[in-house]
Amino acid sequence: MTRGRQTRARNKGRAINGIVILDKPRGESSNAALQQVKRLFNANKAGHTGSLDPLATGVLPICLGEATKISQFLLNSDKKYRVSIKLGIRTRTGDAEGEVIQQSDAVAVTTAEVKEALQRFTGPIKQVPPMYSAIKQNGVPLYKLAREGIEVERESRDIVIYSIDVLGLENNELEIDVHCSKGTYIRTLADDLGEVLGCGAHVSQLKRTQAGVFTESESVTIQHLREIRDSSETEDFSGLDEYLIDMDAAISDLPEVILPEVSAGWVKQGQAVLVRHLPEQGLVRLYQGEVFIGIGHILDDGRVAPRRMIVSH
Repeated sequence: MTRGRQTRARNKGRAINGIVILDKPRGESSNAALQQVKRLFNANKAGHTGSLDPLATGVLPICLGEATKISQFLLNSDKKYRVSIKLGIRTRTGDAEGEVIQQSDAVAVTTAEVKEALQRFTGPIKQVPPMYSAIKQNGVPLYKLAREGIEVERESRDIVIYSIDVLGLENNELEIDVHCSKGTYIRTLADDLGEVLGCGAHVSQLKRTQAGVFTESESVTIQHLREIRDSSETEDFSGLDEYLIDMDAAISDLPEVILPEVSAGWVKQGQAVLVRHLPEQGLVRLYQGEVFIGIGHILDDGRVAPRRMIVSH
């Protein structure tokens, strides 16, 4: 195949830009869900913003087209989860998919004891990632080693759990809401809680209710998207495109900088510019008039330089 043909094959699909807030179904990998959304929208490029376990459901922002350039910022954002934790049973994976490795009676555990135990997991803490994770060791994902029965030493990571709210405890099933930083493993939280309580525990259900600024109220299921596509004419994607959110919504917490046309032209060419009313430091959203053109960062000399620019079609 010639290079020209390879390029055309890579660019196949619609050049659409935006974010779909998917309610990922249980039992699907994040990548499988991503590929389905990409096909439904006939998008030429797509990426997600941090994997959810197959067991997990909920908010999975899918970035289409140029929005993939924003995905890193969503990956680094805070998350919220609603979690069901089964007390009395510890599993190898920390969730309901794994082999049971410990079983004990948790009937005596009270809500007060749970709340007291959870206090040690709030705030800035260190957490050891589970073996069943996509973190790589010498280029090999840990879950592949785990499947071969190999366990390796993992370095603890600094995370922040801003809050844990206990919603209920009944029949050894604990319901909690968790608000946490990026890199937090809820399965590890459940397993560690089980250790502290002395009864073992694992995640039985997990739903991500928020990722960055996006919440479950904005999400749509693959099934609903499929129904819209099936009811449309071959070339009509208007029904689906209504579910596309502007990519700059993902970084709405960054300060907005509107550039004059000449300055915007220089920035698009990779040059730093000096404009009025810039923040003193940090990242900013860049606009040419009302059009979002990318992410910039403030230099030490007060100019704004391009960090991640959007290519307009």
